[in-house]
Amino acid sequence: MQTHLAPQYKNTADGQEAEAILRKCVHCGFCTATCPTYQLLGDELDGPRGRIYLIKQVLEGETPTRKTQMHLDRCLTCRNCETTCPSGVEYGHLVDIGRKLVDEQVPRPAGEKALRWALKEGLPSPLFAPAMKLGQSVRGLLSESLKNKVPAKQAAGTWPTSRHARKVLMLEGCVQPAMMPNINSATARVLDAAGIETVVAAKAGCCGAVKFHLNDHEGGKAEMRRNIDAWWPHIEGGIETIVMNASGCGVTVRDYGHVLKDDAQYAAKAARISALTRDLSELLPELVEPLRARVAAKGGQIAFHPPCTLQHGQKLRGGVEKHLGDLGFNIKVASCESHLCCGSAGTYSVLNPGIAYQLRDRKLGNLGEMKPEVIASANIGCITHLQSGTATPVRHWVELLDQALMR
Repeated sequence: MQTHLAPQYKNTADGQEAEAILRKCVHCGFCTATCPTYQLLGDELDGPRGRIYLIKQVLEGETPTRKTQMHLDRCLTCRNCETTCPSGVEYGHLVDIGRKLVDEQVPRPAGEKALRWALKEGLPSPLFAPAMKLGQSVRGLLSESLKNKVPAKQAAGTWPTSRHARKVLMLEGCVQPAMMPNINSATARVLDAAGIETVVAAKAGCCGAVKFHLNDHEGGKAEMRRNIDAWWPHIEGGIETIVMNASGCGVTVRDYGHVLKDDAQYAAKAARISALTRDLSELLPELVEPLRARVAAKGGQIAFHPPCTLQHGQKLRGGVEKHLGDLGFNIKVASCESHLCCGSAGTYSVLNPGIAYQLRDRKLGNLGEMKPEVIASANIGCITHLQSGTATPVRHWVELLDQALMR
């Protein structure tokens, strides 16, 4: 796609990166076939190709409007289009740039601005945990919309105390310890059973995704640098890998090298962090043999929803189903639309609830055809969002594996 950058963007890092991405696009439109919002809304501007044109127009000097902002806001950043694209267009990076440039020029209404500020400052805040605890204590009194965002209180279980020669770092995340603490402790227990010790860096926090994707790029980068500083002594000490049990965090941390590539102080460290980062499912192949004799898997049907951040963002598909199957679990993905987003998408379900709940119900309909005893996923956002629409338990797959371990 030919692009002629306006003078104000010609010599900027954002402009040059966006131009390189745009030039890969050949207008084919394959991406529209797999875009969730295009499927729901049927508007070219609510598909990747249309949004690419909108961003191109801004980069060429046209003044964006609230309508431009709306169409970019409606994007889930599920990156399904990247999986489909035959030309390798890095749409996720492009839409981050486009949203940033549009927000710099188009003021948001006060209420919308306040909500976005509350999300980007509140979710990574130390105050989130006590606020969630309070919400869980009065959950029965909450409105349905609030109850959807406040899961029932969950017991974390014990953290293993054994020491092992093999050690991995794990990011606890910003909301997961308060909302679903058992995911982290279950991860530690499963790895412990396979002879791997899980280490947590106390000063690491939010991966940076919340602020970065709400167009506070500098705030997101500050959180990334803080995590790098917290992890670096462990990396120098020979830690094996950095394990992510929330695929939304994993796709972001894997992108540290790209986001901080122009930071002279952190570029090399960020690239090292990205190279060391692995989704928990990538450890599964080496866990099968050590755990096989200790797993008593039930035969009930498990429906697996692979998050977009796992299958499209990190390009990891099929591993959870295959290796849990090797351990005796009856686990399958939906036969229809397993590639589509569930509508959670970070803060999307708060900012665009109408679209988010349509996608949730569509996803649950496809998963429900398997009549599962439990629905499994790999990201807390998907788990919480799906659970809000069904009585069927929705769990992280590592919790199911931990529950099946004979101790």
